[in-house]
Amino acid sequence: MNYNRHTAISKRLSYVLRHRPDSIGLRLDQAGWADIEDLLDGLALRGKAVSRDELDEVVKTNPKQRFEIDESGTQIRARQGHSVRVQLGYEPEQPPDLLFHGTPEANLDSILRVGLDKRRRHHVHMSTDRALMLEVARRRGEPVLLRIDARAMHVAGHVFYVTANDVWLTDSVPPQYLSADLSASGDQPCPNPLP
Repeated sequence: MNYNRHTAISKRLSYVLRHRPDSIGLRLDQAGWADIEDLLDGLALRGKAVSRDELDEVVKTNPKQRFEIDESGTQIRARQGHSVRVQLGYEPEQPPDLLFHGTPEANLDSILRVGLDKRRRHHVHMSTDRALMLEVARRRGEPVLLRIDARAMHVAGHVFYVTANDVWLTDSVPPQYLSADLSASGDQPCPNPLP
């Protein structure tokens, strides 16, 4: 499968499994799982046919590991990023001391003032992978990397979850736990970086 086809299928799956299952007549269960045959049939009926082999390849080779297929091989779901109501069933975990979140530079002042909020999604997404977070932010503008003092948040009672693809989730990040890591984009670090 070529890169463009792989990307198109991945984007379509993200849209359907995270945000609009109804756009192809699909129903997600409470945990976000959908029947693979129903997914493939729904896509085909709307002129967006994807073969089972293509689906399996996208799930297996997606660099961000956004999707998972259950042990039976009959159900699929997005691992995180939903704007539709689901209960993914992740258990609380102790986070690493430091996590990162990427955002477009245009959002920086507001975020440093009021913090990070999940908005229409279920959680704020973070990672220990700086490059990944910059890549995610780059899709929407000049990226800035935020450092999150996850250790201090955890001590203060904030709850964290981690997905199978190592994305850390929490409900919000208050501004006192944030700093901009401007060195990630080649600029100077912020004057008060986290320890």
